[in-house]
Amino acid sequence: MTESHRPDTGLVSLTLADDVRDDLQQLLLHLPDPARDVDDAMTRTHQIFARLPLAVLREILDFGRHVDTPAVMMVSNLPTDPELPPTPTDGGSCAGKPTFVAEGVLLGLSGLLGEPVGFVTEKDGRIVHDITPTAAGAATQTSQGSKVFLNFHNDIVHDPGGRYDITNPDFLVLNCLRSDPHEEAETWYADGRDILRVLDEDVIEVLRSPLFQLNAPGGYVRMFAAGKEVYSDPIAIVSGPDHSPEIAVAANGVRCLSSAASEAFDRLQAACRHPDVARVVRLAPGQALLVNNRKGLHARTQFTARYDGRDRWLQRTYIRRSLWNIRGRAAEGSRRVHL
Repeated sequence: MTESHRPDTGLVSLTLADDVRDDLQQLLLHLPDPARDVDDAMTRTHQIFARLPLAVLREILDFGRHVDTPAVMMVSNLPTDPELPPTPTDGGSCAGKPTFVAEGVLLGLSGLLGEPVGFVTEKDGRIVHDITPTAAGAATQTSQGSKVFLNFHNDIVHDPGGRYDITNPDFLVLNCLRSDPHEEAETWYADGRDILRVLDEDVIEVLRSPLFQLNAPGGYVRMFAAGKEVYSDPIAIVSGPDHSPEIAVAANGVRCLSSAASEAFDRLQAACRHPDVARVVRLAPGQALLVNNRKGLHARTQFTARYDGRDRWLQRTYIRRSLWNIRGRAAEGSRRVHL
């Protein structure tokens, strides 16, 4: 592919006009707690977000439905809750939140990309994930960490079929409710197309070989494996054509099956930090990051957490373009929660 015909891999930034933000906020202030009936909340937010200006709506929809679009989008000047309770400190959901504007923003944007989905091993199957640092998880490679750099990865899902990259979310949405007090936390994204451009061909060849195993997510390991590592079948980390590759890397660990694989994996992680590859954002309240979970890898820097109710607080959804091809994993009695 020539330089002039390369798809855009940069960060897309959209900023809502103040009157659009205020209109959305007034409508979202009346949103009931989405946890009571997620499908009702999705219907309401779908109607509300259909009020976005046509050009903005088209840009978000195109981001989700086309292969050649950038893999990460920032939407700014979004409505926020007038009042926030303290940031949860236990990694669980927040109790006593008086309004659900943030949840409405999260679900409204998610509905433009596909169908929000829950997994019982991630935040107990909740659709809206509260992402906050915890003292117990401070040094872990998880969303509860703060003392370590969370390495470049996808959010993946354990699958008894042995392929952890098949049923994972297609997209993530991260909505910021509260920044960390020192504004240290950064979210990094590396588009697979950019990664391949800075790697040597022999390294790419190894990454395209089934020489890697992904460790199951921490939630699955804790709930079903008594803390023991549970690895996927051997897979290639990179698949698909060079102009639109898919990359699969587990946050909880990757087992390399040869010395060449180990060296190639190290080169991959280094490439993600390359100045021509890494896209770096610092999320603030009123901003949401839309992330394609297949086109590239994301990471997070370390930051200071004090567990005093003022720590960084994001909300996250997992999104599938369709729930049909994971229907065999559906939890009994639920349309959106899966095993």
